[in-house]
Amino acid sequence: MKILTLSEALKRRYHTKVYKLSLSSGCTCPNRDGTLGTGGCTFCSAGGSGDFAADPAPLGEQLAAAKALVDPKFPKGIAPEDRRYIAYFQSYTNTYVRSGAELDRLRTLYREAIARPEIVGLAVGTRPDCLPDPVLDMLADLNRVKPVWVELGLQTVHEATAEAFHRGYPLEVFESAYRRLADAGIPAVVHVILGLPGETRAMMLETVDYLSTLSPTLPGIKLQLLHVLKGTAMGEAYLKDPFPVFTLETYTDLVVDCLKRLPESTVIHRLTGDAPKKLLIAPKWSANKRLVLNTLLAKIARAER
Repeated sequence: MKILTLSEALKRRYHTKVYKLSLSSGCTCPNRDGTLGTGGCTFCSAGGSGDFAADPAPLGEQLAAAKALVDPKFPKGIAPEDRRYIAYFQSYTNTYVRSGAELDRLRTLYREAIARPEIVGLAVGTRPDCLPDPVLDMLADLNRVKPVWVELGLQTVHEATAEAFHRGYPLEVFESAYRRLADAGIPAVVHVILGLPGETRAMMLETVDYLSTLSPTLPGIKLQLLHVLKGTAMGEAYLKDPFPVFTLETYTDLVVDCLKRLPESTVIHRLTGDAPKKLLIAPKWSANKRLVLNTLLAKIARAER
């Protein structure tokens, strides 16, 4: 087994360290504004899965705030003027537009982001059911200026699980969005949550197996540990009647098995994920990110031998 991490893929492409800047587009979500629902997916916090994204503000202010968080991570040998970033619009649904004016606003915002010389690419998090043709055309136009990838929140291929957490669309919608992005030349990064209530280990591996057989080959994946958070419907249900959650050992073992199933060309964008400690209900061990990553990297290294 050999894997290609996002960090390594970006370094190969740009010949330097590249960090993502988590930004806010000001969009909401059809699962929150009443179109599909009002509470969002049951695991989703008030931050719309972007709890570490910059607060909505003019783009320049957001960029400055996001850079202040990531710049200390750059190697000392990289001067400030040589630092490179991905503009990452993470929280809520960043292609959710209900009018031509909203589409124009997003086009202007994303163009402003990639016009900056230090920004080498654009990453847009969204839902598969929020990619109408005008939005795809906009993303394709941006992709001709600088590389764009789109992150699709799939989470699981199992319809009963998706209905339980109120995803709001069937698997066929994801399949259509994936094909249309590929036809437009835009890489899709698929988000999967491991540990959703009611799912067995075998079911989670079935989701990864499904993704491993997609055509064209899956460009990227995010494997996300389920974080049970305060202020979410899932968090409230867990406090009343706790459901099983992973231990560190069972989660890291599962991740290695997931990686073994993926094509070697698939870029691994995430292995676990973060949650604000003040919101985290379970699993508590996940708050120790260094321990989690060290455990994962050790097991991956053994699997790669």
